[in-house]
Amino acid sequence: MSDALNELGALIALKRPDCVLGHEVAFGELTVDVVPGSLVEFVEFLKSDSACRFSTLVDITGVDHPQRTKRFDVIYHFLSMYQNHRIRLRVAVRDDEMVPSITDVHPSANWFEREVFDMFGVIFSGHPDLRRILTDYGFRGYPLRKDFPTTGYIELRYDEAQKRVVYEPVSLVQEYRQFDFMSPWEGAKYVLPGDEKEGAN
Repeated sequence: MSDALNELGALIALKRPDCVLGHEVAFGELTVDVVPGSLVEFVEFLKSDSACRFSTLVDITGVDHPQRTKRFDVIYHFLSMYQNHRIRLRVAVRDDEMVPSITDVHPSANWFEREVFDMFGVIFSGHPDLRRILTDYGFRGYPLRKDFPTTGYIELRYDEAQKRVVYEPVSLVQEYRQFDFMSPWEGAKYVLPGDEKEGAN
């Protein structure tokens, strides 16, 4: 299988050198690095070329690498039911750079792109309706960025007196801490399975 994927990667790179930055086979899947500006035409090529026929968009997601200049990888997964192959496209962009929307080629990309926008803040140019899709109205920040706090910025609860949901700054009931021992049950008179090591320290 990996030989066939290597051959497919070489064929794609040969046919579209203007779009492909590189390719590799890892974990049984072909990954192709794509020039951001050529993404739409490359996806069209993958869909229509007789050797590829990647007609099904499976997913779009993102990966945050805050230490890199091109901070985000936008990842596309496609399936060819005709050739029984999968391919992963990877587009690296800066946090101030836009990625072309592929909704004209794959209408199902609409919600996937909205999810990536909502979770990572990546903007898709040419998207017909780029709004948040998973977070609430007025949500601040992008939850899947590595610099987003684990507690978030605001919390919401239903206020019985006001008869509505209210937004408040996050306030933790107990001190936010990292336990430095194996069991959080301080003062327990019994030993839970797995806690034997804690007593040995």
